[in-house]
Amino acid sequence: MPRKRFTAEQIITKLREAEVLLSKGQKVGEVCRQLNVSENTYFRWRKEYGGLDVQQARHLKELEKENARLKKLVADLSLDIAILKEANRGNF
Repeated sequence: MPRKRFTAEQIITKLREAEVLLSKGQKVGEVCRQLNVSENTYFRWRKEYGGLDVQQARHLKELEKENARLKKLVADLSLDIAILKEANRGNF
């Protein structure tokens, strides 16, 4: 079965629903079945998005995307530097 991808807003909504259901005395397993997610997914989401609101989650995703872009840029520049150093060592 293919993985479902949830947006940050959907995850936060599901976590809020889970909090309500848990406060009513339901067990984590029952709540996860109602939300159609595994317990591992629930705990991973809670760890990542636990205290965030929707705006903070959007900002977090934007920062992660920017961080990935910058890491790629640094890797490309490091490769260019290594190539230039190698070319400078040899007398062509």
